[in-house]
Amino acid sequence: MPGVKPTIAPLLSLLLLACGENPPATERPLATRSAALDSAATQGCLFQISSRLKPGRMPPQKQIVVTREDEGGCAWGSGSVVLGTTYDDSSLSLAANDLGVAVGFTSKSSPSGSAAVSVQLRHLDPQSLGVLRSTSLGALNSTQAGNVHDVELSLGRDGTTLEVRGSKTGAIPGEMGSGSNYVALFPDFFTSTLGPTITAEEG
Repeated sequence: MPGVKPTIAPLLSLLLLACGENPPATERPLATRSAALDSAATQGCLFQISSRLKPGRMPPQKQIVVTREDEGGCAWGSGSVVLGTTYDDSSLSLAANDLGVAVGFTSKSSPSGSAAVSVQLRHLDPQSLGVLRSTSLGALNSTQAGNVHDVELSLGRDGTTLEVRGSKTGAIPGEMGSGSNYVALFPDFFTSTLGPTITAEEG
């Protein structure tokens, strides 16, 4: 998470040094590890997804933002785009290769506690940051709004299949199996509009 500074490890190291002991080897902070889920590099560019409060909005609403930074050799320089807004603490994920940038985020369109949460998926042009494909995953529930709570993206070994994972309440239309987790496979995500194969499974 931006702005998070690991403070416990340095304090522990100072305490051990004061006692005449060598501090243990420090691990990379958890925030660094989790950043792999919301950033990806391709063609010399680093793409990151984040959320920020929308100014002057009550009740509070968040904007979903994708930024591009030059990691050395990025032909298009820095840039950013706002992809949407949400009333929830959005789950965010991003994956990229030479074919494009895949973005996933959860979205709640109303501040109401009963409003459904869905997953929004976007294919971005890495140069213009324009949206080339837009689709979503939502769930249905017989007694209340279904929710798709979180999203984690990854690209298959073929480089063209987008794998989307997360948890849900209710059933995503067209899913096979049952359970509170889902796996959606989008073949040729960057080059077609083919729908996904969705499997539900237990956690």
